[in-house]
Amino acid sequence: MRTARAPFRTSLPLVSLSLGYFLVMLDVTVVTVAVPDIGASLHAGPAALQWCVDGYSTVFAGLLLLGGGLGDRFGHRRVFLWGLGVFVAASAVCGLATTAGALVAGRLAQGAGAAFLVPASLALLRAAHPDRVARARAVAVWGAVASVDFGAGPAVGGLLVAGLDWRAVFWLNLPVGGLAILLTMRHISFSRGLQDAAPGRMDPFGQVLGVIGLVALAGALNEAGTAGWTAPPVLAAAVTGVAALAAFAVVEHRLEHRLEAGAAVSPAARRPLLPPSLFRRRAFSVTAAIGFLISFGYYGMLFLSTLYFRQARGYDALETGLALLPSVCMGLVAAPLLSRVSARTGPYAPMAAGLFLGAAGFLGWLVVRPGVPYSALLFALAATGLGQTITALAATAAVIDAAPADGTGVASAVFNVARQVGSAAGVALFGTVATASGGLTGGAGLRLPAVLAAAAFLVGGVLATALLLGVRRRRQRRRRLLSRASADGNLPAIGC
Repeated sequence: MRTARAPFRTSLPLVSLSLGYFLVMLDVTVVTVAVPDIGASLHAGPAALQWCVDGYSTVFAGLLLLGGGLGDRFGHRRVFLWGLGVFVAASAVCGLATTAGALVAGRLAQGAGAAFLVPASLALLRAAHPDRVARARAVAVWGAVASVDFGAGPAVGGLLVAGLDWRAVFWLNLPVGGLAILLTMRHISFSRGLQDAAPGRMDPFGQVLGVIGLVALAGALNEAGTAGWTAPPVLAAAVTGVAALAAFAVVEHRLEHRLEAGAAVSPAARRPLLPPSLFRRRAFSVTAAIGFLISFGYYGMLFLSTLYFRQARGYDALETGLALLPSVCMGLVAAPLLSRVSARTGPYAPMAAGLFLGAAGFLGWLVVRPGVPYSALLFALAATGLGQTITALAATAAVIDAAPADGTGVASAVFNVARQVGSAAGVALFGTVATASGGLTGGAGLRLPAVLAAAAFLVGGVLATALLLGVRRRRQRRRRLLSRASADGNLPAIGC
């Protein structure tokens, strides 16, 4: 009986971490279906409804870096529980909202809770699975849950709205979030490596600059798709974001330089929120760039393909969700495939394969013409969905492997920021390109964005291949050194 229960007990920490991420990703898409009912119920205008959708992702992207830094500073278990608590409480606020303003405030608070719990969940995942093979399998499960529920969001939202009310979209989060909190408190302990705080004081100035820069940049990208790239609010937010992030980089560089020039970190010394030296780790910086590229290409095209099925083919919301299933539910295929392959090869080989597969899939959208059968689009949908999911899961594992032990939270936050910014940029840019190319009715507006998405994935594939070749060269060099040392009777200690 004990042996049968042991695997179940060891999987409970992964269940609790996956449930937290499940809530975050579900609320990205589930609310979009409820928007018409929300507008009618609360008499909300277009601006308020847009902020119900975009405000969540804007705050999520803007506070991710802060959430990762708080986890590294105060302990990831504690911050994960903070994030879950804020998210659940904000969901209750949304469910009880009687005005559009209250609903928008609840959605913004949901974004803040999500920004706290996502980096912490990845850091806890790394600490709970120190073995690389076991960690690859855990990351595959964690990411597959997010992939499936992201795709199921519109269908779940449609069922809840049709069967109950738009408020049920938010009430669903309470039992799921409560279960995640209970499992975390019972099965993720305050053990060393999960909860240790980093020495030194926090960097309040850098945190403020980082939050301002990321919120402004994400807000500008979200608004650009509807207001236009040259709209004064978009330009003002973009300039503010770039200036704040530039100042943030200067502040962080100076803080790290002082720490490197001085002695050991004292309790009175301030630590940079994002040490610039993290980007000197080639595997980390390249993987973060790949995170931007895959979200830019995939979510930009997912946005357009959703509009294509609704506008050009006349599908309703449920039919559109079903049409996109071959793409958005590929986590069910990618997770077991990745866990087997990456256990033998590491993350870079499946990452490169996924990127090249996705690039080929995007080119499959070039067949779109008036009257093209849905079956002709299946390759494009399946290949892009599978390629994106394999790449995202492999890149997540690679970022965790490349991060320093005391900076997993910030490293995972940077990766998620790159993905959020890439998604917002892809949606905004591809929408503009589609309109300028003649719209979606005849399919012309899909072809140029599809080429851009394929190019983004191809660039990512080249970068991933370069990382893979670099790893193989280092392994071959190490084997030659070990073989030479063995022949000489002297085995040196050779690092990875």
